[in-house]
Amino acid sequence: MPLKALALNATLKSSDAKAPSSTDRMIGLIGKALSAYDVKTEVLRLANFNVKPGVTSDEGEGDDWPNIRAKLLAADILIMATPIWLGQPSSVCKRALERMDAFLDETDDQGRMISYGRVAAVAVVGNEDGAHHVSAEIYQALNDVGFTIPANAVAYWVGEAMGSTNFVELDKVPKVVTKAVDMLARNTAHLAGLLNAKQYPGEGG
Repeated sequence: MPLKALALNATLKSSDAKAPSSTDRMIGLIGKALSAYDVKTEVLRLANFNVKPGVTSDEGEGDDWPNIRAKLLAADILIMATPIWLGQPSSVCKRALERMDAFLDETDDQGRMISYGRVAAVAVVGNEDGAHHVSAEIYQALNDVGFTIPANAVAYWVGEAMGSTNFVELDKVPKVVTKAVDMLARNTAHLAGLLNAKQYPGEGG
């Protein structure tokens, strides 16, 4: 059965922004690489939605998170993709992670978080240092709320510190980035297939 991936694009730009999104370009590379493993990727640009602040799965009228959450839980793979701002994951990324905090209390009849059995990977872009720091923050958050992180599950590009070149402006994707994307796709699809076939044991299991 084909696997499904959901990529959450945490760029600060909405889809109607005039400037292209480097984060979107990286997601495109990952989606193409995943397709070689029969994984279909859906992309949601979080800035297009009203994701209310909070740590529950539904923050009331006008909150778009419940629909995003439903797509997330219907997927086998989550790609959390963010630019670097001030050396940190974007505020949009952090808000999505905060909303996943609800998974800590949302468990099945065997005590497993509803996010269990899903694999997560990270994509980071920026023209400043911090890709390792940003991926580390996101890894920890996603692991805390029940996602499984494969080996080498990050693809990133950072330009020269204080430079003005963005990933989306590169004429050619560097070989090292392509290699990281391919490894991310290969390992993520493999682990997602294993967990899809056999879920983690629950309490008493």
